[in-house]
Amino acid sequence: MGELVKYRVEDKIGYVTLNRPDKLNALNFAFKNEIIEAIENADKDPAVSVIVLNAEGRAFSVGFDIGGGGPERDKGRDDPLHWDPPLHNSLEMALSPWTATKPVIASVQGYVLGGGCELAMMCDLTIAADDAKFGEPEVRFSHVGPVVVMPWIIGLKRARELLYFGDMIDAETALSYGMINRVVPLAELGEYTKRYARRLALIDPVALRWGKRSVNRSAEVAGMRSALESGVDGLVALYAAKTEIGKQFDHLVNEKGLKAALDWRAGQFKEFKI
Repeated sequence: MGELVKYRVEDKIGYVTLNRPDKLNALNFAFKNEIIEAIENADKDPAVSVIVLNAEGRAFSVGFDIGGGGPERDKGRDDPLHWDPPLHNSLEMALSPWTATKPVIASVQGYVLGGGCELAMMCDLTIAADDAKFGEPEVRFSHVGPVVVMPWIIGLKRARELLYFGDMIDAETALSYGMINRVVPLAELGEYTKRYARRLALIDPVALRWGKRSVNRSAEVAGMRSALESGVDGLVALYAAKTEIGKQFDHLVNEKGLKAALDWRAGQFKEFKI
């Protein structure tokens, strides 16, 4: 395990903790790979019946690190072949809780955005602090989140509105949409998650494994995994496209920094609040 993800076991619960709080747990290439590895290790750990995916700091994750360099911002970004490996790497990360044979509980606070939102939705269960904000804002920067799982979780109409506008919703709205299971006060998130996971760990691991497999297989028979993989294949062209908004956003990132670019784009939506 690297420095970006921590792992510990307590009372049959394997805690996989995102540990990049200074960057609000923004997901770069190395971070994604450590998450994949940590969840795989927890799934293989005989001392673990239930996995908890949580995060240090004031945000679960603000999504993919669009200002931090790495393969996603190298030369050749206008070539679809450049985007194919990182987008499929993002899919592998998001699918890691789904692929695990053991149930994975997401315990989230603060911003749960972009790839972080996709990762939380792919967990079996999600507990959110009352300060949590969910959304996929990528469309505002001429991208779409590579793992378009939201329609499968909350339905087409609600997913379209969130994915088309790039808006955020609060925890209570996410609960009403069926995106999460529980909302608790921020100060109680850790302790509540522990009790919730310990109660689930009382169920026989074999029953949990087969129960999860049955639920997942029904979604996969309906085409979910194939749809996600096909979606990634189709998005490589969009990520390579040079849209006017995308060019202006990238120019501001390079000239004035990511915060200035985000503020510029957010300011354009204030007049049209709905």
